[in-house]
Amino acid sequence: MFTEDAAVTDDGRDHVGIASIRDWLDREASEYTYTTTVVGASSSPTDGAVVTTRLEGDFPGGVVDLDYRFGLDEQGRLRRLVIEPTGT
Repeated sequence: MFTEDAAVTDDGRDHVGIASIRDWLDREASEYTYTTTVVGASSSPTDGAVVTTRLEGDFPGGVVDLDYRFGLDEQGRLRRLVIEPTGT
């Protein structure tokens, strides 16, 4: 799914490479309990695919809308993912 040199940016921090992304996923999955609802999606040649979600849970603030911006390589593998508050 990810390229070997894939990069994820979440909460202003970069996670580069499969091992770093795996550590980030493990940590994020256990830190809070939340539900995710997809509220929109779009794509363009310049921005790639963007999925907007609403997270509700036991994290500070309790509710947040996030954009997930996906960049794929020529084989359709994920090379870049940026997660940021909607409208940023």
